[in-house]
Amino acid sequence: MAQWQKSDWRSKPRVQMPDYTDAAALATVEARLAKYPPLVFAGEARTLRRELADVGAGKAFLLQGGDCAESFAEFSADNIRDTFKVMLQMAMVLTFGAKVPTVKVGRMAGQFAKPRSAPTETVKGTELPSYRGDIINGFDFTPQARIPDPNRMLEAYTQAAATLNLLRAFSKGGYADIHHVHAWTLGFTETDEAEKYRDMANRIQDALDFMTAAGLTSDNNHELSTVDFYTSHEALLLEYEEALCRVDSTSGQTIAGSGHLIWIGDRTRQPDGAHVEFCKGVANPIGLKCGPSMTTDDLKRLMTSLNPKNEAGRLTLIARFGAGTVGDHLPRLIKAVEEEGANVVWSCDPMHGNTIKADSGYKTRPFDSVLREVQEFFAVHNAEGTVPGGVHFEMTGQDVTECTGGVRAVTDENLSDRYHTACDPRLNASQALELAFLVAEQLSARQTAAKLAAAG
Repeated sequence: MAQWQKSDWRSKPRVQMPDYTDAAALATVEARLAKYPPLVFAGEARTLRRELADVGAGKAFLLQGGDCAESFAEFSADNIRDTFKVMLQMAMVLTFGAKVPTVKVGRMAGQFAKPRSAPTETVKGTELPSYRGDIINGFDFTPQARIPDPNRMLEAYTQAAATLNLLRAFSKGGYADIHHVHAWTLGFTETDEAEKYRDMANRIQDALDFMTAAGLTSDNNHELSTVDFYTSHEALLLEYEEALCRVDSTSGQTIAGSGHLIWIGDRTRQPDGAHVEFCKGVANPIGLKCGPSMTTDDLKRLMTSLNPKNEAGRLTLIARFGAGTVGDHLPRLIKAVEEEGANVVWSCDPMHGNTIKADSGYKTRPFDSVLREVQEFFAVHNAEGTVPGGVHFEMTGQDVTECTGGVRAVTDENLSDRYHTACDPRLNASQALELAFLVAEQLSARQTAAKLAAAG
């Protein structure tokens, strides 16, 4: 069998990718990107794989979250900081509930491309190509903006590099100190609507007070003042992905240099398609979105293709079915995994199956539906005796009004107040942290049940 090459995807059927009209311009951009430094490094990807192996074994929990689609226009240090901040708050709450480390993976520094349900969209009788993310074309509804422009890849790379630089500074420079993070969490629980979360916040504070009294402070314990933070995105634009591939000098493996973890979307997971062909050959951890149309046969083929050596931490299955339907689909996929004896991480994406159109005309996601899907995900895994390894949220640190519900009760009428997303609706900072508290309750209950079972 011929050895995998990073360009092999070009001979496979491709979907959800642009047709560039200027082949010379595309070739020039690809050649430039191929000379740029990778955004992430092989050692970091290997470390994440080891941590995800712990997630699959129930020894850690995965928190993956961030923007639906990163925007060139919304790019700022404050936006990066605020999303990172909420991720840290959520991780602290989840760690307390699960009593295991939380692996933190942002949808950041590369989440620029978006699959679309239709190739065109029509506004007031005018039909134009769909917006596919800032790395491909422009959001403005004009013929010129919607032409795919390969030079956008260079801007995406620059923004991703700047984002990673800031994330590394935040994660290692003292901003992530566990005591600071909890102070932010307390700010959320001080609101009148958050009374039911205060008990857990107080218990976290008691634990921190005990650690301080025992001499475990940030000054003498490096692990209390720094965190490991990884990046991820959907590997949709394969010209960009291929150009940033690098061969790791220590292992000889090919690494996708665009992000620590890359995933294959529910619309691009054809077993014989271009996206699967590309992802199977890189050594990074790979995510695979699993929607209602995923068949057990396809899942088995995909697991064999993407993880032929059945390595722990290599493959994360991201379930996205919609509230009320998890029980119809997840058990049969779990059975397929068990039949194959496959090593996987199970994660829940409760966002994509719960998108509706509000009466106001805005696309939104009801908080109650998001929570319900998470609860159903845990219930199925508890019934099957398998590990609910993580959650995958579209969220932002900004005070947006894009998803309805939550303790601060965003209504349909509020959606127009601060609806800033370029694509899908995101949880705001308050909703994201509230969801973390509620997931922590699920994890804590699971811990209690496990202890009772062990005690006989």
